[in-house]
Amino acid sequence: MADTIDFRVGDETFQTWYQLTGDLNSSARPVVVLHGGPGMSHHYLAPHTDLQSNHGIPVVFYDQIGIGRSTHLRDRGADFWTCDLFMDELQNLLDHLGIANNYDLLGHSWGGMLAAMFAATRKPTGLKHMVLVGTPASMELWIQETNRLLEEMPKEFIDMIRKHEAEGTTGDKEYEEGMFSFYRKHVCNVDPWPQELMASVTAMNEDHTVYHVMNGPSEFCITGTIKTWSIIDQLDGLAYTTLLINGVEDEATDTVVKPFFERMPRVKWIQFAQSTHQPFWEERKRYMDIVGSFLTSAQ
Repeated sequence: MADTIDFRVGDETFQTWYQLTGDLNSSARPVVVLHGGPGMSHHYLAPHTDLQSNHGIPVVFYDQIGIGRSTHLRDRGADFWTCDLFMDELQNLLDHLGIANNYDLLGHSWGGMLAAMFAATRKPTGLKHMVLVGTPASMELWIQETNRLLEEMPKEFIDMIRKHEAEGTTGDKEYEEGMFSFYRKHVCNVDPWPQELMASVTAMNEDHTVYHVMNGPSEFCITGTIKTWSIIDQLDGLAYTTLLINGVEDEATDTVVKPFFERMPRVKWIQFAQSTHQPFWEERKRYMDIVGSFLTSAQ
């Protein structure tokens, strides 16, 4: 089942597209899956339908405003694309679906940042579990670590990347195509990339407004509004039962995710030995078994 719902921002009304796999009237608590980017679209998270088919968990996907099948707003700037906007949209979706009193959140990368922010600032009583996959605790750590990983690439690749960043030509085809060398090593090691992942890449290439405004031109050239984002100081009081996941070759390195493990009172950390940033593709069965068991352990 797929549909769109109204999302009001001030005196304007936009559309949020969502898709439900499973039955919200079942006894199983639903999980809402939050995509990364910002501005990546839901498509690449398709393996999470396994949570419904294998564990009976209703799964809600949605495209955050600005990407995919939700309203696009290419003319909006940094004052519009705020973290509060996306938290408001999430709350609006929960309310519309009638699940705000009992649900779980699973966020990947930026989606995990959004889930953690939502939990820390909105303090929702209906949220029971969080799964944070490849999620940075601060963008300062992310920038530090992705640039360290970049320095491990071949010198000619590094020189090309740094040249385009210095000259402001990150839209150049050489830069964009070159980025895939880094992405294959630290974002997804499945070869070829799944068509659902390519669908999300295509969606972002067709409209990179949100990604460029909030993040920047690439995973390690962070110039957008989330450049200084951090949730570290809010983690001590974040008592939601949480599963933290990353891959051994993840661009979200151990340094990037470790603050969640060190400071949250109820967190379990699992690392996938054959994975980068997308263990739900790279070690799909093990990932779904672990996540499914975690989400159903206290139904």
